[in-house]
Amino acid sequence: MVMLRWARFLAMRSTLIAVLVGCGFLLVSSCASVPTGPLAEGEVRLLRIEVPAADSVTMTTPFVVNVSFQADDEREIKTVCFFWSGDGPYCVNVTDEDYVAAGKIQVQTKTPGAMVSGSYTLECYVQYIYKGKTIKSNVVKTLIDLIDLRSLPPRRW
Repeated sequence: MVMLRWARFLAMRSTLIAVLVGCGFLLVSSCASVPTGPLAEGEVRLLRIEVPAADSVTMTTPFVVNVSFQADDEREIKTVCFFWSGDGPYCVNVTDEDYVAAGKIQVQTKTPGAMVSGSYTLECYVQYIYKGKTIKSNVVKTLIDLIDLRSLPPRRW
């Protein structure tokens, strides 16, 4: 009986240590993806990307991506580019209508043609103009679960 309690204690302790190490790794890796500190002159720093309909992204339908950024003053962001788990870039031109608020752009994109259902890492960077030069920003990313509507069973009404 005492051995059984001891074994449970060790198992719970090992699980707790694994969970804490995993959380620490996720915290460090997520903080490392977005630079901290003051902005460099002319820098546009992406903070995050959000896909409001992330749970219903399909291979056939365009979807909205919100890109949050920080800049020291007004920058002319020309293009938003995406990588799907390393495949890309797939770029979208930015128009004046794509600026939703200060520090936020909303663009519409779609998945590349030859993809299947599953989880993908959607990475994003922007290209902007500063002093006549085109500059590439840092990269931010999020996870997307892609749905293939062709693999779903037909609806019964």
